[in-house]
Amino acid sequence: MELIRGLHNLREKHRGCVATIGNFDGVHLGHCKVLEQVKQKAEELGLPSVVITFEPQPREFFGGADAPPRLTRFGEKFRLLEDQGIDRHLCLTFNERLRAMTANQFVEELLLRGLSVKHFVVGDDFRFGCDRTGDYSMLRAAGEKHGFTVVNTHTYELDGERISSSRVRSVLENNQLDKAAQLLGRTYTVSGRVMHGQKLGRQLGVPTANVRMHRFPCPLRGVYAVEASGEGVGRLQGVCNVGLRPTVCGQQPVLEVHLFDFDKEIYGQLLTVEFRHFIRDERKFDGIDMLKQQIFKDIEEARAFFA
Repeated sequence: MELIRGLHNLREKHRGCVATIGNFDGVHLGHCKVLEQVKQKAEELGLPSVVITFEPQPREFFGGADAPPRLTRFGEKFRLLEDQGIDRHLCLTFNERLRAMTANQFVEELLLRGLSVKHFVVGDDFRFGCDRTGDYSMLRAAGEKHGFTVVNTHTYELDGERISSSRVRSVLENNQLDKAAQLLGRTYTVSGRVMHGQKLGRQLGVPTANVRMHRFPCPLRGVYAVEASGEGVGRLQGVCNVGLRPTVCGQQPVLEVHLFDFDKEIYGQLLTVEFRHFIRDERKFDGIDMLKQQIFKDIEEARAFFA
């Protein structure tokens, strides 16, 4: 899948496509239905399929630290879209200029001059342009005028309720991992590079691989039985803590994984962690010794789950 970063990197070869637009946070089953529509129409017209997303996501631009946790960071989203068979991923920088773009400018600069869209798939609640003045009806009118078609997506439900990123986020925050897997169509995962940490786990006899969350915290918080995979790791079971590590006065959210029967250095490697079973909430212990005792209990519970 080709990655195009920003409107300024669009070239003549990128003109003529079937496209959709959105955050696609989580790339859940509802998103996958949209992507199927895009791919089918692209194949029918003999054109490339394009997904347009934003970095940062609009809610992060407007909400800052108060924005909800992401389900997927940029690299994870890119790989999931690629797995769906999309040809191109256009990532727009959501900044003040994009925020101030009117609905007409959006159509002119992005859909017509930038991509020369022939078919556009959007959600029926999609709004765009400064102050969200553009909507589906406006797009339909623009399409009739400029020669492209517009369709809205069908709502995709599970158990009579619409599948959405906010719904996935809610069930994850309540540690309903099986329900999240149903909504996503796969086990929830987090991927990231293994970073150097405080080495406290090694001192306690339970070395951990530390994946920093940077500015995008995980919607999960607590201790989990996990499976992890990556170069130099293969696929291993383990126990994972996601959170601030209050016992050692942590300040930044960290994902720490202790991999069973594994003690190699994998700094800098990309690690993908699958969350399989919730064990307990994160909490502060009265000293390192009590923390160590609890960690070994967590390991026993995780091993029992996999057994």
